[in-house]
Amino acid sequence: MRFLTAAMLTAATVSAPVMAQTRSISQSDRAQGAQANPQLLAQYGGRYSGPQAAYVERVGKKVAVQSGLSNASGDFTVTLLNSPVENAFAIPGGYVYITRQLLALMNSEAELAAVMGHEVGHVAARHSNSRNTRSTLGNLGATLLGAVTGSDLVSRIAGVGSQLYTLSYSRNQEYQADQFGVRYATAAGYAPSGMADALVQLNEAQALAAQTSGRGGNAVPTWMSTHPNGAERVRRARALAQQAGGAATQPGQDTTYLRMLDGLRYDDDPAQGVIDGTTFRHPALRIRFTAPSGYALQNGTDAVTIAGQGGQAEFRMGPADDPASFVRQRLASLGARTAAEPQTTRINGTDAAIATVRANANNQAVDLTIVAYRYPSATYYFQIVTPAGRGIGPFESLLDSFGTLTQAEANAIVGKRIRIATVRAGDTIDSLSRQMAYPDFQRNRFLTLNGLEDDAQLVPGQLVKLVVRG
Repeated sequence: MRFLTAAMLTAATVSAPVMAQTRSISQSDRAQGAQANPQLLAQYGGRYSGPQAAYVERVGKKVAVQSGLSNASGDFTVTLLNSPVENAFAIPGGYVYITRQLLALMNSEAELAAVMGHEVGHVAARHSNSRNTRSTLGNLGATLLGAVTGSDLVSRIAGVGSQLYTLSYSRNQEYQADQFGVRYATAAGYAPSGMADALVQLNEAQALAAQTSGRGGNAVPTWMSTHPNGAERVRRARALAQQAGGAATQPGQDTTYLRMLDGLRYDDDPAQGVIDGTTFRHPALRIRFTAPSGYALQNGTDAVTIAGQGGQAEFRMGPADDPASFVRQRLASLGARTAAEPQTTRINGTDAAIATVRANANNQAVDLTIVAYRYPSATYYFQIVTPAGRGIGPFESLLDSFGTLTQAEANAIVGKRIRIATVRAGDTIDSLSRQMAYPDFQRNRFLTLNGLEDDAQLVPGQLVKLVVRG
């Protein structure tokens, strides 16, 4: 929160995809993309401003112009997102995105090019016209935050999140987009094996996530959750690479790509606060809170979302004010039809106020609760939506957990970065893994990040990725 992943295919099965029929992006697509772009930036942590951003932009535009959507690279906006979620996507209007977390997972520019070509392929094939759309919140049982009947109250509470849609592609659409990805990347001069290599990396990352389960899930879907992967898809991608005349695997190391990653922020950005399991801490604001067991946290640019089967909450910041007055004003700004007199209380020694009103969502009655805390320079508040009659429901422990960090606790919060190390004589997987800035699964994390097998033999001079504090 930042405030102010069968048999080999026949040639017919993997025939070249049909190119888009236009050579320029339509005005309507431009308008649609321009409208959605700020919302996507907000949902995924904003633009990442590190030196890797220019690298990503160059590769993305180089691949995107092969799509037939436009001949001009300037018609594409390629953005590296400051997000700890592994994802990539593209939307109409020439907008292409990849998160820094996914960038770090890749091991070559060919993999990056294939993934970005895949996403542009979805747009070129107009898969969005026949997709099943779902709100990003739908992943977490937030059906309460859909279309509102009688009042737009709940949609306004949900803010950006309710307005964004994640594409849920069919298996055939994924296969076709893989064809596009291989075709575009090959046309741009990359090894066609990049797609298969990227899919293997994503499969391994998914397996690691299932093993570690450290984050408890993400409110914003990852690439793997919206782009179903598997061994069959990898086999198809390798067949595509062979038909394109390329090797089944990327030869050697892409040292230029790996060195580019050096210094890249990894996992949470402390400037936006950090999520550790179910606890959120913000060093600059010096606040913390813990989500109920089984609930997932997602950190955006201006809000933290806490969601699960029993409802959803958002944590935000407003101007300093009397808590009761703030709650009244917030309910009024949301268009609440029924006035509710806030109850004043103290939580962990802090003045607070709380009020609940009734609203409708998806033809269902729901409860909306605003809880505000008084702080000297700001009002921190939760907006909670639960089934009618539940009030704060499962979020009582969340409200009670809200408190202040000591300066020492805030100073102890540091982020992580990718560092590129050169293997020296005597280095082993185990010795290097011990440098990973995690208390658990160090070897597994090291192997997955570097795309290495468990029995891999390191060679002096080889480059490896480490995740270190800093």
